[in-house]
Amino acid sequence: MSFYDRTDAGHRLAAELETFKGEDVVVFALPRGGAPVAEPIAVLLKAPLDLVLVRKIGVPFQPELAMGAVADGGAPVIVRNEDVIAMANVSEQEFEDVCARELEEIERRRRLYLGGRERPEAKGRIAIVVDDGVATGATTRAALRAVRARAPKKLVLAVPVAPPDTLESLSAEVDEIVCLETPRAFGAIGFFYRDFRQISDDEVIEILNRCAKRAGGASNATI
Repeated sequence: MSFYDRTDAGHRLAAELETFKGEDVVVFALPRGGAPVAEPIAVLLKAPLDLVLVRKIGVPFQPELAMGAVADGGAPVIVRNEDVIAMANVSEQEFEDVCARELEEIERRRRLYLGGRERPEAKGRIAIVVDDGVATGATTRAALRAVRARAPKKLVLAVPVAPPDTLESLSAEVDEIVCLETPRAFGAIGFFYRDFRQISDDEVIEILNRCAKRAGGASNATI
């Protein structure tokens, strides 16, 4: 196993991102698992931490199989996996129905995690998108496109672990990729962590609150 837990992975990833120290950076985490990875990065770089909310669009009769993903980028950003849609013989209406449900879940999570907080501006800044790992890349691609739509001057993907072919497929979406482990025999993200327990909504909110306090506390605009 490469990492003890997500916080350990975040500290090790932060060390690789130290070159961005002193730059105008905003860090985006994919909740829930990306939040504890992103926190040490935001702390080291003295950067605000925001979330990029993204949901897998699962095949109706096999929800774990991604036929796409949707992310909150102001206007929804939808990524389709046409090969899976065709293989599973999913109709356009079925795709849209699942997508609509996932958009509702994104809205629920936005209210839960962010409430009325003002979100940091990404335009003209270095945006670093963080998750606990990448497998197929569908949700990551949607997240990257959502952040790209906010016009950062540079877009960086930072993850502890991902297979090399997935990173290659994502390279056109970003300006830079920082990844600590790129095993060809991948399996699943959890294989590379000793502790890969599920992160709760409360933990995500606590992480956001801690980062807000470190960034100045009184101003909601720091998150």
